[in-house]
Amino acid sequence: MFDFRLQVFHTVAKRLNFTKAAEELYITQPAVTKHIRQIEAHYKVKLFDRQGSKISLTPAGHSLFEYAEQIFAIYRNLEFEMNNFAQSHRGLLRIGASTTVAQYLLPPILASFHDKFKDIRLSLTTGNTEQIERLLQNQEIDLGVIEGHSKQTLFKYTEFIKDELLLIARTGHPKAKKGIISKEELLETSLLLREPGSGTLEVIAHALKPLGIKLGQLKKEMQLGSTESIKRYLMNSNAMAFLSVFTVLKELENKEFSVIEMDELNIERHFFFIQPHGQGDSLSDLFMKFALHYNLR
Repeated sequence: MFDFRLQVFHTVAKRLNFTKAAEELYITQPAVTKHIRQIEAHYKVKLFDRQGSKISLTPAGHSLFEYAEQIFAIYRNLEFEMNNFAQSHRGLLRIGASTTVAQYLLPPILASFHDKFKDIRLSLTTGNTEQIERLLQNQEIDLGVIEGHSKQTLFKYTEFIKDELLLIARTGHPKAKKGIISKEELLETSLLLREPGSGTLEVIAHALKPLGIKLGQLKKEMQLGSTESIKRYLMNSNAMAFLSVFTVLKELENKEFSVIEMDELNIERHFFFIQPHGQGDSLSDLFMKFALHYNLR
């Protein structure tokens, strides 16, 4: 329904790469360039700065990107609502989610979903990533939501939302005032880590690998099975922990926790919906679409 040129711009702006945008849109790179030039000619502004093979958004490009995001969100919501008029939804949807997702992301979505679809009964089971995958494989749940993309080939993965893991300490921590540590200091710092099988632990290990750091080299003070346990422990110790930004928003706002930066370390991950291949379920698909439209920010 929407202008394809705007979709081309939006894709280039997200990827900041004409080649990747062309591959994602299944068109040629010259076609991508042509669409961008047509938009620039229409508005008489420059949308991208080009420096060699790298591109970045101009102020006008940033503004257009923000409006494009809003426009596409409206179209997605419109399509979702129109489809709902044509269908009747009822039954039981069993969801399994890893701890961070279950505690901090899903509750408001579940409440809003229940309010809109009162004939659908919901159940939520919590576990770490390995446990949720096992439940899905054993058909004990219909839909999983996990941290990171595991090596399982049994499931179809659908990207949910991006997350960032931050190195967190209590605000009174000796290193909180400086707010930055070196690689050597990290190796000397007592850390709280999640239990084996946790998706968070796997993501941390993957992010530290390019820095030449293995999990076994970290000074592990304790492994705890929940984010809330880690947060309460941090309040009363000089340990640090890598925690999802979604889990510490309140504490950061209340200045109870501080973020400790480290050069060359940026830990990002995605939360994924997972379903068995070839076993589409209308209620699962409905919930995924609803969650993807929900504003978590």
